[in-house]
Amino acid sequence: MARHVLLIGLVLLCFGCRHPDDSETTLRIWAMGREGEVLQQLMPEFERRHPGIHVDIQQLPWTSAHEKLLTAFAGDATPDLCQLGNTWIPEFAALGALDDLSGFEMQSTIVDRADYFPGIWDSNAIGKKLYGIPWYVDTRLLFYRKDILAKAGYTHAPATWTEWQAMLAAVKKQVGPDNYAVLLPTNEFEPLLALALQQDESLLRDGGRYGNFRSRQFRVTLAFYLNMFKQQWAPPSSSEQIANVWDEFGRGYFSFYITGPWNIEEFKRRLPADQQSSWMTAPLPANDNGKGNLGGSSAGGASLAIFAHSRHKQAAWQLIEFLSEVDIQRQFNVLTGNLPPRRSAWENSELTRDVYSTAFRTQLEHVKSPPKVPEWERIATEMRIISEQAVHGDITLDQAVEELDRRADKILEKRRWMLKQGSAQ
Repeated sequence: MARHVLLIGLVLLCFGCRHPDDSETTLRIWAMGREGEVLQQLMPEFERRHPGIHVDIQQLPWTSAHEKLLTAFAGDATPDLCQLGNTWIPEFAALGALDDLSGFEMQSTIVDRADYFPGIWDSNAIGKKLYGIPWYVDTRLLFYRKDILAKAGYTHAPATWTEWQAMLAAVKKQVGPDNYAVLLPTNEFEPLLALALQQDESLLRDGGRYGNFRSRQFRVTLAFYLNMFKQQWAPPSSSEQIANVWDEFGRGYFSFYITGPWNIEEFKRRLPADQQSSWMTAPLPANDNGKGNLGGSSAGGASLAIFAHSRHKQAAWQLIEFLSEVDIQRQFNVLTGNLPPRRSAWENSELTRDVYSTAFRTQLEHVKSPPKVPEWERIATEMRIISEQAVHGDITLDQAVEELDRRADKILEKRRWMLKQGSAQ
């Protein structure tokens, strides 16, 4: 009798086990950080709609994701699709790791490029090929203390660099010698990059073969940036020297801060209730030399890309379409706080009712991708190092732009050789 019971139990156990059907597709996706956790919550609905597809999600920490992706590519072990930071796309495209999504996109009734913020979409396009579909976006703009600005005589955010300089001078006079008007952490290149991308002249020249930092427009941008330190409007400090940016913002140590959408919730949570009406966000002021994009900033965020060696590209595209649906993007925003890359996902959403998010909606219409070369992140690091030396007076502006070009040219040396051989993007 016991033997029969045991046999019946084994049979029931086998029926309870989930064995993949031979016809079922297992789709492997790698995602980073919090996005990977949220992806798990969205997959039951996708699998319900696509009963022949099972999604296997691997979460990667951002700190090791780049190295792991390169290792996977070298070992021919890439997943079917992946979340990629926008600035990583040129590198993996140059390696031949990514599939061109142009054909999928042109036939799609869900992914509509006209609905995406143009600068964000452009960050995924190299030449005539499309290597990613924007999943979420971020950019940088002004967070500012409107109460301190009002005491300095202004009731609105700056619209131009000239107006901003006047406001910075007035705020500095208002707050006194121990406080500052703006925080520009010297260990971050992003504020300088955002300002530089407002210019028409590219940061690299000759198809990304050489640095273009000695150009007139970048010199104007760097001079504007350095002047904020020279006038003592900004402290010559790194973010590591600021114990808590939220508390320092609240106590008036600085009144302007160039940062991204992730800080909206941080300021809401960290500033006391009596200060919640004292701050606001605004698009970056525009350069006023007549040569730039109105209030431009940098195009950031992450995209979804399909690897060239995937054996399930059609299924991978179906997942991209699902995650690109307007309702899913709204749900993703609620779960993560990440901003949607599609205009229609902003309409009639909580974002339109949040006064701090409104400026981001405006800013996203005026964003621009950094130079789309695989070496860009290394060049951006050099831009941070050299600009910090200039801030501290170790080198002059002329020396800074000359050294930036020299270092960029050195970094791009292999790219020039590959282009000459006809093997680079």
